[in-house]
Amino acid sequence: MTDKVKFIEDINSGYTFKGSSIILGGAMVDKECQTNSLVKIPMKMMNRHGLIAGATGSGKTKTLQILAEQLSTNSVPVLLMDIKGDLSGIAAESPGHPKIDERHEKIGLPFDAGTSPVEFLTLSDEKGARLRATVTEFGPVLFSKILDLTDTQSGIVAVAFKYCDDKSLPLLDLKDFRKVLQWMTGEGKKEVQGEYGRMSTASTGAIIRKIVVLEQQGADIFFGERSFDVDDLTRLDENGKGMVSILRLTDIQDKPKLFSTFMLQMLAEVYATFPEEGDLEQPKLVIFIDEAHLVFQNASKALLEQIEAIVKLIRSKGVGLFFVTQNPTDIPDAVLGQLGMKIQHALRAFTAKDRKAIKLSAQNYPDSDYYDVEKLLTELGIGEALVTVLNEKGIPTPLAHTMLRAPQSRMDILVDKEINAIIKKSMIMKKYNEEIDRESAYEVLNEKIELSQQKEHQAELKKQKEKATKVTTRSRRGEKSMIEKVASSSAGKTIIREVTRGLLGALGIRTSRRRRRNRNSWF
Repeated sequence: MTDKVKFIEDINSGYTFKGSSIILGGAMVDKECQTNSLVKIPMKMMNRHGLIAGATGSGKTKTLQILAEQLSTNSVPVLLMDIKGDLSGIAAESPGHPKIDERHEKIGLPFDAGTSPVEFLTLSDEKGARLRATVTEFGPVLFSKILDLTDTQSGIVAVAFKYCDDKSLPLLDLKDFRKVLQWMTGEGKKEVQGEYGRMSTASTGAIIRKIVVLEQQGADIFFGERSFDVDDLTRLDENGKGMVSILRLTDIQDKPKLFSTFMLQMLAEVYATFPEEGDLEQPKLVIFIDEAHLVFQNASKALLEQIEAIVKLIRSKGVGLFFVTQNPTDIPDAVLGQLGMKIQHALRAFTAKDRKAIKLSAQNYPDSDYYDVEKLLTELGIGEALVTVLNEKGIPTPLAHTMLRAPQSRMDILVDKEINAIIKKSMIMKKYNEEIDRESAYEVLNEKIELSQQKEHQAELKKQKEKATKVTTRSRRGEKSMIEKVASSSAGKTIIREVTRGLLGALGIRTSRRRRRNRNSWF
């Protein structure tokens, strides 16, 4: 039998913090919740990143909901990736339920229903403020990593960006970049080669094909203007609550390339824009990435390295990242090692592979005198989780089997009418949903190509005209020279003389020669 008194002392000691904190729930031992043994997360450490893992139906989404609404209450803005479409209920108040009251009584925490201010965002045609970014904002390095290019191809991308920068050609969307590549190996080949060196047609063709793949996953909608300002993610409402921005991604499951492209750009933009903050009392922004395996699956080595670097560095900007996935093994070890908080829901041991994954997952948690972690991972009930976080000194807290509190908001999705009402009140909807298609590289280069073609056409017409003129002149000269040759010959002279005589005779005119003959005959 577990020494419950010592257990309660250890929990209370391990989860007592000087600064503000979020209450997750109550600690459990021997499958019983110990009232008033509260498991908390210090607000100061929320930028040290975290993991929420567990099998389907184990309660991950509700845990995410709890954290988001508690952060919002504490004036911390939140960005949620809503891939399954079941997070919109955070905008509506919980109707309550006797089972919720019973759960909170066991925890020793009163239940108060509430809502959070919500802003809907979208990458596609879903309802919400449109998220976009220009190709220029990605830069050559990040853009090359997104496309998974070779060193040679990356060099061409770098030249393309440099050329556009030198010639003041705006790179806004993918058709701009595709047109630049076509120009570099087509009509503008001489100009580009003269300044930047030769470009391989085969390499540019390979890049264009990868751009087409990206377009087929909907990236042509994402690239363009107006660019999303990440400062709009850090807003507070009129009551001082942090804005919960819900990115609706229900149609992204079959578009992992688009999802990873957006995530990498978003994190890179946040890192580049936010100032260095050091250790804050609470984060400036917390981002929850649901179905995180979509970010990492099929990602290139270069892309993974970029994500790992950002995860390591973005903490100093006052930004926390939480990855939500079914199994911790979905997260690369280099990233997993950066996650200071772990909330592990139940795992299923249906296959040998599952059992192996459970064994590996158990090793991610501190040793405990109270739990057989590997066994407990398969026995956790819905709404229960193994929790360990970092205290204010950066030391892991004792592992706690936790009965999680219920969300204060609705544990269900909003209907279309409710979503429309929120969108109607949006402060940024009009700003980002305005269609902008200003002149960019595509239009400028098309105009240059058209002018070049016109000049070529005019030059060809001039050439043909000059050729025709030369042929006519040559023909006339040929005719004249033939007449002159015939006229200068003796036979020609005779013919001309006889013809002349005949004509004069017909006119009754005698030649002087004949008159001389007649005069001589009179004598």
